[in-house]
Amino acid sequence: MLDFDRDCARHSAFWRRGAELLARLPRKPQRSEAEGAAAILEKARASRERFLAAHAAAIYDALSDDRSRFLRLEELVFAAAELVPGLTPSREEIAAEEGLLLKEKDGLEVDQGIFLAHMLADETRGTHLCHAMLLPRPEAAELAARFAKDGVLDLKVARLERRGNAVLLTASNPRFLNAEDWTTLALMETAVDVAILDAKTSIAVLRGGKVEHPKYQDRHVLGAGINLTRLYRGEIPYLFYMERDLGYVNKLFRGLAVPELVPDDVNGRGPEKPWIVVAETFAIGGHCQLLLAADFVLAASDAFMTLPARKEGIIPGAANLRMPRFTGDRIARQAIQYERRFECDSPEGRLICDEIAPPEDIDTAIDRVVDRLTNSGQVGAVANRRAFRVGQEPLDLFRRYFSVYAREQAYCHASPALISNLERFWNAQERKV
Repeated sequence: MLDFDRDCARHSAFWRRGAELLARLPRKPQRSEAEGAAAILEKARASRERFLAAHAAAIYDALSDDRSRFLRLEELVFAAAELVPGLTPSREEIAAEEGLLLKEKDGLEVDQGIFLAHMLADETRGTHLCHAMLLPRPEAAELAARFAKDGVLDLKVARLERRGNAVLLTASNPRFLNAEDWTTLALMETAVDVAILDAKTSIAVLRGGKVEHPKYQDRHVLGAGINLTRLYRGEIPYLFYMERDLGYVNKLFRGLAVPELVPDDVNGRGPEKPWIVVAETFAIGGHCQLLLAADFVLAASDAFMTLPARKEGIIPGAANLRMPRFTGDRIARQAIQYERRFECDSPEGRLICDEIAPPEDIDTAIDRVVDRLTNSGQVGAVANRRAFRVGQEPLDLFRRYFSVYAREQAYCHASPALISNLERFWNAQERKV
């Protein structure tokens, strides 16, 4: 019979000894393989896997008061560190690595990935965690009220404006080709919340703003994916991937949840809107992933898409799950594993893009698409979107996918191969933030 308290004490003591041994060694860049840091980390991680296999449900229930309250995953991982010391890194341990390059870190965040993988693998607890991540952020209600009154809301990295029957969300990080990082994530999710909550519109449009790069100056760009320079510099934590895909990207795809209903596509009927995503100039990496979560993709005729996962060494969000529905398995594997580029205005590109327009006509095309998608009313549009979703990607499939993703992406994030790829293909060590 399992003894939760005894197991917690024994495992915490074991993990503490491992941390003490690791702390006696030189910092990562100065270590030799013979000093055994890899073996210490490997044994501790194997121990966490065994512990969580036995106690994941009990831990989640203790942290969530038997699922009576919702904790976002970034709260959950640190609450777990307090409940069972050593199970996941504490806030202090994560803070101690601030300012280090990614290659100088010990990969403590892998333990967060192991923990989240076990939480998501449990159907009841994993669904509850997905539910928590689909609730509007706490600040969204006040900002939604402001937007309802003014029709405009500027969050710097995301700007909302009402445009007829549509709410237009313009994502903007102009210095970095609209790339995403830890500083943009919460604001972007809040903007998505406000867009969905707006009662005066029935559809949402996501577009990239104009950028500063000399090659693309004053052109709209959907985005360059994750900011690889900040990633290399250790300024993007592992939790970025999980918060992004269980947060705002899943809200694009699934809408918002309400506390009293499980968002299972059958019984859960939270607020949601169809989303149009506009692909201009390029949609790289994470921004290509947004096209796969959209209800309709409008693309400029000179735009292209790419998923450079091979050159990064990470998993491109939910693209492995979603892209085969659009392109078939072979083309999806070529995109993800062979970095195949797609021109939006090509036979392969049109498998993802619904309508192509000249770049100078995008504004007119947005209005035309909005009218076409809403002139029969919002109820039918949302009902059809739900019906597609329950057949293609029900919440349980999403949960199981991200259980695998949580662990594998954590190991990718801590892998020397990621560093090597960033230096080889991105010349990251020479770039300035």
